[in-house]
Amino acid sequence: MTVTRKVRRFSGGVYDLGLHVVWCPKYRRPVLGGRVAERLDELIRQKADERGWEVIALEVMPDHVHLFVKHDPKSSASYVANQFKGFTSRVLREEFPHLKSRMPTLWSSSYFAASVGAVSAATVEKYINTQWERPRKKGDSS
Repeated sequence: MTVTRKVRRFSGGVYDLGLHVVWCPKYRRPVLGGRVAERLDELIRQKADERGWEVIALEVMPDHVHLFVKHDPKSSASYVANQFKGFTSRVLREEFPHLKSRMPTLWSSSYFAASVGAVSAATVEKYINTQWERPRKKGDSS
């Protein structure tokens, strides 16, 4: 999959922020199948739309969720992860009573989050490290 850069603007600047988030049900139980998985997919997309975030990729596995989401600069990784986890837990446990009886909470308290960009870390490092090697254009302050 190739992700093209789509820069968004706000009054203070421009941004293109992506996040890969992974989280699991409590005890890594394989409870995310069938109708639960379908509903979880719907709820994640609903929450992203509500927040103005863009779901780039989403996979619901029986015992974990992988999400690649583009978010705004005011939302931290922990905020993004917890928005999805809190909302989906509440709704899924209301709609699927077996999720209440089998586990004290739907989601484990932990999650994985990594920033995702349109260029690699190596490319950014090389760009920064070679600033003085590139010829300057008149009026160029970057």
